[in-house]
Amino acid sequence: MKTKYITLSAILIFSTIALQAQIGFGLQGGLNFQNLNGKDVNGDKLENDMILGYHGGVNIQLLFAPDFFFQPGLLLATKGAQNFAGSVADKHKITYIELPLNVVYKPLLGKGHLLLGFGPYVAFGIGGKGTMGSTDVELEFKKVVEATDPEGVLYYKAFDAGANIFAGYELEGGIFVQLDTQLGMLKINPEDKRISGDESVIKNTGFGLSIGYRF
Repeated sequence: MKTKYITLSAILIFSTIALQAQIGFGLQGGLNFQNLNGKDVNGDKLENDMILGYHGGVNIQLLFAPDFFFQPGLLLATKGAQNFAGSVADKHKITYIELPLNVVYKPLLGKGHLLLGFGPYVAFGIGGKGTMGSTDVELEFKKVVEATDPEGVLYYKAFDAGANIFAGYELEGGIFVQLDTQLGMLKINPEDKRISGDESVIKNTGFGLSIGYRF
């Protein structure tokens, strides 16, 4: 319910800004193909597989130079990874509220516009879940895992940040499609005082396919 209120409030705020400033307002949603890359506790490369997630939300765009737009947005997005040990899969899914801050180049191409964009994003985890084989496990956001914290819980930092790059096409009527790549820059696994000499580094990476409509 909390997530629904946040999403509805964001849509109303972005709609008001767009109407008052006479700038473009867009809705978008689609699929995420996400992974968690980095190193395990021994410093070895993680060998995870992608999971299928989703994203959806709103954005606005403000013209600041010919064919160049500033495009901030607000998205609800799921990320994570899975790892197979034989026929048993461990899955981690993390839900974020995400704020992309992109610059978009939109030259005329045919009757529509080419979309080329890049920029940073910041995100905050609001929930998640995990499985270990057939067993459901809780996900908790912490900056530091203490020695007394329980086992059998997935611990991650709530805050994440990174970079977006995307390309797509916007039709004359406002419908657009885009393919984006996302690279997390921050370590999202917390310091774990239960593990001596922990060398693990985990970061979000992935790509997504979006479809949307711009008013």
